[in-house]
Amino acid sequence: MEILGTTLRICVDDLEAAVAFYQGLTGTPAQRFERGGVSVAAIGCFLLMSGPESELEVLRKVSATIAVKDVDEANAALTRAGARIVAGPVPTPAGRNLIALHPDGSVFEYVDRNVNVTA
Repeated sequence: MEILGTTLRICVDDLEAAVAFYQGLTGTPAQRFERGGVSVAAIGCFLLMSGPESELEVLRKVSATIAVKDVDEANAALTRAGARIVAGPVPTPAGRNLIALHPDGSVFEYVDRNVNVTA
């Protein structure tokens, strides 16, 4: 499995204030979208999320997002290594993702950027 990078996931109460801070910090504009009632802003390596506490509670369980070349390869490698796939692979607006529970109890999202996938 080829890992391309990681994204830090941050749940915030005030998305607009957080966006202003992280845009100033990184010098990059926010890419915004909504998913499942949660407003999301991707800024550099930061993924800011704001929404109902019931949704954020689930999102907080995922430690980080790991970008990979191919989610299917990641799925196979994770399974061989002893991880349990708890969701996916599924299409998203940016590609595909899956959620994996590592044997140590850590939970990570793995995503690819397959532009031919539609959500």
